[in-house]
Amino acid sequence: MPDNIARSAILLVMAEGLLAIMAAMIKHLGDLGLPSEMAVFFRNLVGLIVLLPILLGTGGLGQIKTRRIGIHFLRAASGVAAMFCFFYTIVHVSLAEAVLVKMTAPFFLPLTAWLWLDEKISGRTALAILVGFIGVGVILRPGTQAFNPVLLVALLSAALMGVAKVSIRKMADTEPPRRVVFWFGVFSTLISAVPLLWVRPLPGPEHWPWLVAIGATATCAQICMTNAYQMASPGRVGVYNYTSVIWAASLGWLFWGEILHWTTLLGTALIVGAGVWNLRQKQPAAAGPSPQPLSRRERG
Repeated sequence: MPDNIARSAILLVMAEGLLAIMAAMIKHLGDLGLPSEMAVFFRNLVGLIVLLPILLGTGGLGQIKTRRIGIHFLRAASGVAAMFCFFYTIVHVSLAEAVLVKMTAPFFLPLTAWLWLDEKISGRTALAILVGFIGVGVILRPGTQAFNPVLLVALLSAALMGVAKVSIRKMADTEPPRRVVFWFGVFSTLISAVPLLWVRPLPGPEHWPWLVAIGATATCAQICMTNAYQMASPGRVGVYNYTSVIWAASLGWLFWGEILHWTTLLGTALIVGAGVWNLRQKQPAAAGPSPQPLSRRERG
């Protein structure tokens, strides 16, 4: 089936807009005094409630049986840890900076695959990784008074996303996408529920609409992104993922009066430029679009 670039691009831009709106709602809840751990749990719970009937709608319980429960748990644990780090960052720094540093996750993917799966890194990809991390350094401004250590938490989030996504590739030989999504939904909800035993305050009436909206918005973004990558090759439309920075910067300016420092703009240019340049390299002929949406399930 030929790629539908226009429709795929529109869906990706919509997905990134929804994820930026989700991030803005998380920041708003932080302003209301609700811990980010609550947002992580309800993001996973609502997503599981919405997706469970779809996942079990065909094939029954037999399709979720697995002999690789350990790696499913690893995938969920690393994905949830990435969410905790990212949601925490959203509350404590500007929206654009939090989203931008998280966008370095594609630079961690080949490094993680090299260390774990012994996959080779091309010279083009290695150069893109180097330029991308130079961009991160420009944004962080280490050694100056402007250095914000919270952004290191966002960088950790990106690294954990790399582990979560490579773990999907690790079990791709035996685990179909529906099974991977099911176990991620179950484990991520259970793991993210643990901090609720000690985190306070608990949600009040003013928090519930926002918590439900966060989960629903993230799930809608997942659906848009999944459909986008079914319509076109990730290598041809992946550049539109970087619109998340534009969305986040716009919402941050509109609701919190956030103004980006010139070093952030320079770092943005380096990170986005490196990512786009690396996306433009020739894609392997055997690479299909189906694994890509799944690997982004935990992104919202």
